Amino acid sequence: MENQEENKVELRDRRTEIVEAYVHYVLEHGREPVSVFKFVKSLGMKEEEFYEYFTSFASIKSAVWEKIIDDTVRGMESQEVYQEYSAREKMLSFYFTLVEELKKHRSYLLSMYEGHLSFKRNVPMELKGFKEKFKAFSADVILEGKENEEIADRSFISDRYEDALWLETLFILQYWLKDTSPGFEKTDVAIEKSVSLAFDLMGKSALDSFLDLAKFIYQSK
Repeated sequence: MENQEENKVELRDRRTEIVEAYVHYVLEHGREPVSVFKFVKSLGMKEEEFYEYFTSFASIKSAVWEKIIDDTVRGMESQEVYQEYSAREKMLSFYFTLVEELKKHRSYLLSMYEGHLSFKRNVPMELKGFKEKFKAFSADVILEGKENEEIADRSFISDRYEDALWLETLFILQYWLKDTSPGFEKTDVAIEKSVSLAFDLMGKSALDSFLDLAKFIYQSK
């Protein structure tokens, strides 16, 4: 049992070493390494050992994004007041905490994505794991919002709420990458306005109230 734990720690540490070395290379050269062979040679590692941890540079880029969202959720949920938040407040907390995590990697992310035309039209493959973790998080927030009636449960439309929030996330990511305002204050405003719009649209509206009343009157005949 003890040996298994030691192996897990060694695996995690070695993975972290590779990820950090990759990020450092990108920061130094403004691009990813030419090949796995040359990259691992600089680490004093055999190429076959690299493949025990990662299958390609793309999988390292995925690991960076997954660490960002893991640290975001962990940091957010560690706040004592988090569990008392409404669904809207939890999404705001997520995005503000996400930006704080993104700041730690800004130079790397700019090197990799500054010239990227549009995340919404062409989502980088390495965001797949990030997307899966985000959708799991947002699904819980949406469910909670429905249970306390902060979010309207609409036939057919409700199933698209997660997709809508994912598009909002891509918008915020790209907006932040392009933001040059002091302290990224424009990104903060973009987060507040986009979350406000999303929850206004997902919330119970005057139209919902009218339809409920019409349904009640029809069924009461």
